[in-house]
Amino acid sequence: MMQGYVNKNCEATILVVVRNNAKLKSINTVIDTGFTGFLSLPNNIITELGLPWSYRDRGTLGDGSEVLFDIYDAVAIWDGKAKEIEVNSAETDPLIGMSMLRGYRLQVDTIEGGLVIITDLSERSPIL
Repeated sequence: MMQGYVNKNCEATILVVVRNNAKLKSINTVIDTGFTGFLSLPNNIITELGLPWSYRDRGTLGDGSEVLFDIYDAVAIWDGKAKEIEVNSAETDPLIGMSMLRGYRLQVDTIEGGLVIITDLSERSPIL
């Protein structure tokens, strides 16, 4: 189980550690259920971590416009385990997307300071 909180802008946030070899960085991220990728980071953090470039991909933003994103390879510490992920380069606040949340339950108490809980669905007891 992982925990975060709802910030003053009513955004669900969670701290994620991103790694590239020996470089580690804790990053406060906003959960974006409209983002289908794993994680987006601004260029300065990608450069700081020295993430290797992988490819360029087209994406559709919330307003319907299409943009090109550079995609980088990284490892995130997610639910206590190392997870290989793709990082979209975007000059926004760092975002966690639905690919990172796949296989997890997201619960949000939508008040300032509210609890954000992410639990692994594979650890649920089967319903009899």
